[in-house]
Amino acid sequence: MLTYTWALTRAISGRLAEGERMGDRAPVDVALAREQHAAYVGALRGAGVNVVVLPELGGAPDGCFVEDTAVIAAGVAVLTRPGAQSRRVEVPSVGSALAPTVPTRTMSAPATLDGGDVLRIGLDLYVGLSARTNRAGVGRLRQVFEPRGLRVHAVELPLAVLHLKCVCSPVDDGAVLVAAGSLPAGTFGGARVIEVPAEETYAANAVVVNGCALVAAGHPVTRRRLEAEGLRVVELDMSETRKADGSLTCLSLLV
Repeated sequence: MLTYTWALTRAISGRLAEGERMGDRAPVDVALAREQHAAYVGALRGAGVNVVVLPELGGAPDGCFVEDTAVIAAGVAVLTRPGAQSRRVEVPSVGSALAPTVPTRTMSAPATLDGGDVLRIGLDLYVGLSARTNRAGVGRLRQVFEPRGLRVHAVELPLAVLHLKCVCSPVDDGAVLVAAGSLPAGTFGGARVIEVPAEETYAANAVVVNGCALVAAGHPVTRRRLEAEGLRVVELDMSETRKADGSLTCLSLLV
């Protein structure tokens, strides 16, 4: 079971609609986004997680997507160097918030890496090579984590995929949720794959914590498959986060 006791999140920016985007800029309802974020925080707390909510960060429309700013594993946090230059302002405050809980390490040029490209299954870290994460970023994770007993693997991503975890997420130390047709067979070695139908791809990004699965609402097949794993499923409306190219794991750093 994936067990966590503490999570870091950040309040939704009033400028959320101005953040980095891959596709069209659909109108974002900030008030609704804040309601949905509050429900997300409540779901984490309902799963037994102590949640810290950082205040909105001026000049950082995408600041709520804290997952991209750090990778935490094996008792250490690597503060990232996000691939979008506009997002690098987010990292120092996250580092300050993490420091009392977990030791931190830094990342410097030419490395770039977004935490949304990193998925852990047991002792393996899979890192998507994307528009935001390069090989130097993968190399920095190897420097930090391989001496601590983890294995770091680079995963080539299709151009249309923003982050690795847009199409997958861990379910436990030996299983992973993966959107059908999104990645080659064998990408995650011997891990058991729980397939998400292609029409429910957005639900492949779920937060599994302490026997509970937080899942985007409206994806019944994925819900049933997670319930079959013995998980208590909590559906959350993610409409506004989705418009901002975000998903469930993006909104927290779990320790």
